[in-house]
Amino acid sequence: MILIVGGAGYIGSHINKFLHAQGIETVVLDNLSYGHEEFVKWGKFIEGDLSDESILSHIFEKYPIDTVMHFAAFTYVGESVENPQKYYKNNLENTLNLLNLMKNHKVNKFIFSSTCAVYGEPEKLPLTEDHPLNPVNPYGNTKLMVEKILEDYSRAYDFNYVSLRYFNAAGADPDMEIGEWHQPETHLIPLVLDAVSGRRESVSIYGTDYPTPDGTCIRDYIHVLDLAQAHYKALEYLNEKNKSQVFNLGNGNGFSVKEIIETCQEVTGREIKVIEDSPRPGDPPILVGSSHKAKEILGWNPQWTSIGEIISTAWNWHKKLYGETNKL
Repeated sequence: MILIVGGAGYIGSHINKFLHAQGIETVVLDNLSYGHEEFVKWGKFIEGDLSDESILSHIFEKYPIDTVMHFAAFTYVGESVENPQKYYKNNLENTLNLLNLMKNHKVNKFIFSSTCAVYGEPEKLPLTEDHPLNPVNPYGNTKLMVEKILEDYSRAYDFNYVSLRYFNAAGADPDMEIGEWHQPETHLIPLVLDAVSGRRESVSIYGTDYPTPDGTCIRDYIHVLDLAQAHYKALEYLNEKNKSQVFNLGNGNGFSVKEIIETCQEVTGREIKVIEDSPRPGDPPILVGSSHKAKEILGWNPQWTSIGEIISTAWNWHKKLYGETNKL
């Protein structure tokens, strides 16, 4: 049985559905600070926080948990700069609490939701797992610190982990049972779709003179179902190999902000108002990752390689979530 911490959120809920389809039993723990209880349509749901040792102990005592998948992190980069205490408390201290309770209850397999933010400013592209790790914000710092803790635990104890460094998660469940629903929303694709549907007056481009073909930042987008497949592959790897490992998860293709906006307009058949704004500090011109290692070792095979198809699933979910609205 798998414990999915943060399983009521965007990525965790898609992993929960994917595991359920493979016949795997799950327990979801989420404090619902950002997650949605209605997304937990599979397995057992327990509302609670990682800081509460009694809830964690209860779960490990009641259910035959053999692996934990951890998604319960705060992920807003800007907020992490403004309020680092919140991020170190939740992302680091609470994760350490979880790991210690796992150790006490002899649960020794862990799959960690990490991030390409651990790399910081890229020195070479595409980013590979051996790239120097130099985060440029507290959010990235917390993820890297957890990875270091996992390394130490793996060396010292009977404990193995897989750390998965995502690039930009995007898209939604094609069945439209779940999807992306953040409050506040900061991801580019749903922000553009908000503008398309009239929920926002416009969408902003932060910087148009980067050293890229069209002057806007380039990012690597990976469909959330491909992330789900990777977590399942990571689970198989841990069960078979009993060794720890780190993998990038990206498409290996970069798309600029302008390309994303244009593709959203093509998919929806609607025009939107675009505002060109000044660059944001710390935004690298290009962030594209190599997932060669995950494909070779895990046998991971991403299915959603077309940005148009990824955005189409996001648009279908957006329409279901908010209903069709007229442009402002």
